[in-house]
Amino acid sequence: MKKYSIYLMIAFTMVSLIPTSVTAANEPPTELMTSSTADNAALAKTLLARLDEIKAMDKSNLTRLEKKELRLEVRETKAELKAMNGGVYLSVGAIIIIILLLILLL
Repeated sequence: MKKYSIYLMIAFTMVSLIPTSVTAANEPPTELMTSSTADNAALAKTLLARLDEIKAMDKSNLTRLEKKELRLEVRETKAELKAMNGGVYLSVGAIIIIILLLILLL
């Protein structure tokens, strides 16, 4: 009986550590939801072409502000590409919790 109470306490502790309000972070932007997959593929190709263009650019003669604008553009472009991908991402903590629960249950 003591063994089961310890397992029960560990399980409740793990469940209480999982964040409950993650739905807002996982929702894709509304402008991406309305477009079709063909439009997404074309947009992704243009964004990747722009990233390659920036990577190949000679940045040695740019000013600090221009470099900063380029960095911001790259970050926004990568974020947009990541939002278009969708998918399910698991953090390291979630993987550890899943493994512990599998060990406890099996």
